[in-house]
Amino acid sequence: MNFLLETADTVSISWSAVLDTVISWCLDTGIKILIALLLLFISFRVINVVSRKLERKFKQNEKFDKTIVKVLSYIGKIGAKAIVIICLIGYLGIDTSGLTALVTSLGVCAGLAVNGALSNLAGGVLIIFTRPFKVDDYIEVEGSGISGTVEDIQIVCTKLRTPDNKVIYVPNGTLSNSNIINYSEKDTRRVDFTFSIAYENDFEKAKAIVSAILTSHRLALSDPEPFVRVAEHGPSSINITARVWVKSEDYWTVKFDVLEAVKKAFDENNISIPYNQLDVHVKGEK
Repeated sequence: MNFLLETADTVSISWSAVLDTVISWCLDTGIKILIALLLLFISFRVINVVSRKLERKFKQNEKFDKTIVKVLSYIGKIGAKAIVIICLIGYLGIDTSGLTALVTSLGVCAGLAVNGALSNLAGGVLIIFTRPFKVDDYIEVEGSGISGTVEDIQIVCTKLRTPDNKVIYVPNGTLSNSNIINYSEKDTRRVDFTFSIAYENDFEKAKAIVSAILTSHRLALSDPEPFVRVAEHGPSSINITARVWVKSEDYWTVKFDVLEAVKKAFDENNISIPYNQLDVHVKGEK
C-alpha cells in the first residue's frame, strides 16, 4: 500500500514538473516566438508596401529605366526579407553559425540540381546589362516562332505577351544565346509590299496607282519617299515591289490599309491579279 502511494506521489510530482516546464517555456520562448512571428508579418507587409511605392515612384520618372527599376525592386525586396529572417533567428537565440553551414550545404546541392537555372540566371544578368531589349518592346526570338511584347524581365526568365493576349515565359539562357529581333528599338519601320499583275495589264498604270495610294496615306512618311518599281518578271505575272516608311506603332495599320486600297483600285481600273489555275480536260470514250 505504501508502495502505491509513493508511486502515485511520484507520478503527481512528475506531471507537476512537466506543467511547470511548459508554463516556463510559454512565458519565455513561446512569447519570443509569437513576437518573432508578429514582427515577421509586419516587416514583410512594410517591405512589400515600400517596395511597390518606390517602384511606382521611379517608374513615373523618365530618367529611370523601367526594366532596371523592376529588377532592382525585386532583388531589394528579397534581400530585405532575408535580413529580417536572419535577425529574427538571432532574436530567438538560435545559433546562426550552424544555420550558415546548413545554408551553404543546401546552396551547393541546389547549385548542382539547378545547373540549367544558373545559365538562365547568368543570361538574365547579361540581358540586364547589355539591354538588347527593355520592357514594352516588341521582340521576336529568331527561329523559335516566339514573339511578343516584353512585360517583365525577371532573374531567370522574361515574360512576353503575345498579340492575342497569351503570356510566354522565355528562359533568359535561351534569349541570351539566340538572335533577338527588336521591332520597337527604332522609331520608324519600312513596310514592304509585292503586288502581282497580269502581263496584259499596263504595269505603268499599276505603278502609278500604288504610288498614289502610298503617298496619300495619312500615316506614310514622305522622307524617305515611297518606292515603287517592277521587281520581277515572274512565270505568270509581273511583280511590283512597293516600300513605304512609317512610324513603328503605325506599321500594321498602314500595311492593312494599303493592301485593301490597292485591291479596290486594281478592280476599278481592270487590273487583274493572277492566281494559279488548273485546267482539267476530260476525254470521252469512243
